[in-house]
Amino acid sequence: MTRLARLAVPGYPHHVLQRGNNRQPIFVDADDRRRMLAELREQAQAHGVAVHAYVLMGNHLHLLVTPDAADSLPLMMQGVGRAYVRWFNRRHARSGTLWEGRYRSALIEAERYLLACMAYIDLNPVRAGMVAAPADYPWSSHAHLVGLRHDPLVTPHALYWQLGNTPFARERAYADLVAAGLSPTARDALGGAAHSGWALGGDAFIAELQKQTERRVTRGAAGRPVSRSVEEKSG
Repeated sequence: MTRLARLAVPGYPHHVLQRGNNRQPIFVDADDRRRMLAELREQAQAHGVAVHAYVLMGNHLHLLVTPDAADSLPLMMQGVGRAYVRWFNRRHARSGTLWEGRYRSALIEAERYLLACMAYIDLNPVRAGMVAAPADYPWSSHAHLVGLRHDPLVTPHALYWQLGNTPFARERAYADLVAAGLSPTARDALGGAAHSGWALGGDAFIAELQKQTERRVTRGAAGRPVSRSVEEKSG
């Protein structure tokens, strides 16, 4: 059976998931995570990818990005993967693959899902039971988005800027959004899309997106708007 090509369309946000092989750790300590952040920043700048949100877990990572060109995201992930694996293997005296195959990604409709996807990413450490609140986890974009620190990797999306007229207003509004959590429907939609590679959005969005690519963009019915309520388990 032919493997489905990844969908990458410039100018649209993509939710990216990369796991360790057999769910083994891809980060052993803080130095590993700092190296990954440095590689992400270098490759994102080199290939024209805006990183809106991220989280580095133990055996996987999530990114929310917008590529400038059709090959921007593949080139960034290829560059990050090769450089980081070489460094990781050398540092930890190991050899062989680190990743569970190729990365997975899902193109999402910004108006319906972007802010929810950012919250989904920020809440990963909470869902995994690693911290009590997103702000307690140092290896995500959450602290930058709520004004606790500056993160040079992060380029806020236009919808984040629309949350308020001042930095304080935006940061407070986003913190409140994350604190409200996600409904199980939102969690399942975002997680399912990331794992399957199908685009996530409403009927009009899917129809317009399909005009821009020969690859089928969704398996079945279009997505539905998300609601914000309770949290969910890590994905």
